Amino acid sequence: MLLNITALTKTYTISGKLITALNTVDLTFSENSFTCIVGKSGCGKTTILRMIAGFELPSSGEILLDGRNIAHLPANKRPINTVFQRYALFPHMNIYENIAFGLKLKKLPKEEIRKKVKHVLAMVDLEGFEDRKIATLSGGQQQRIAIARALVNEPEILMLDEPLGALDLKMRKEMQLELKNMHDQLGITFIYVTHDQEEALTMSDKIVVLSEGKIQQIGTPEDIYNEPKNAFVADFIGESNIFKGIMTGHMKVRFCGGEFTGMD
Repeated sequence: MLLNITALTKTYTISGKLITALNTVDLTFSENSFTCIVGKSGCGKTTILRMIAGFELPSSGEILLDGRNIAHLPANKRPINTVFQRYALFPHMNIYENIAFGLKLKKLPKEEIRKKVKHVLAMVDLEGFEDRKIATLSGGQQQRIAIARALVNEPEILMLDEPLGALDLKMRKEMQLELKNMHDQLGITFIYVTHDQEEALTMSDKIVVLSEGKIQQIGTPEDIYNEPKNAFVADFIGESNIFKGIMTGHMKVRFCGGEFTGMD
């Protein structure tokens, strides 16, 4: 396993009250995998990403990358890059400068930076856009630049926090396919946070369903959709009809005013 999270917990104190944002979460992310973390707003999805990236420290638990605990390692020392819903591009810089920013901080030679920037621009199909200003780009183009800026650092793990949320439906569908193709070409680990169930079912190898800081189910898209482990997962993923009933005997249940017998 490339990344292994053990008993990860995050608590906050707000107005003297202890709030648990994440409760003893255990997760593994295999090399070259595409994992979607899904759940309603406030369930802890982004909190997991922020702790993996190093933007927040866990209250307890371990984050093991290739066997090394990185839970307290500074964000700039981790081989991980994040793409946010708000792309956080520098408006006063052109596209080349935006993508090259991290490489310049590493003090790489100018020619090496130029080659790397050209390579990732080709990857996101924006060759020849180096001198364009950020304000002249569409939402989809800005999203590609944000991804290119993350990929140019050659991270072991690329994390995406609802990166398609600001796009219209048609562009979102197109970018879902592009991101999946990009993952297949690059062969790096993608961790993708979304509240869009269809997005998760379409793109991922594995889905993690969260609710109130706890994992409800982990599995392939087929497993999650066809065999939900509880009512929350069944209701959150796909269409479902859920009835309240009472077990009256072996393979017998009473609901909707009648008693029904199941099949072995």
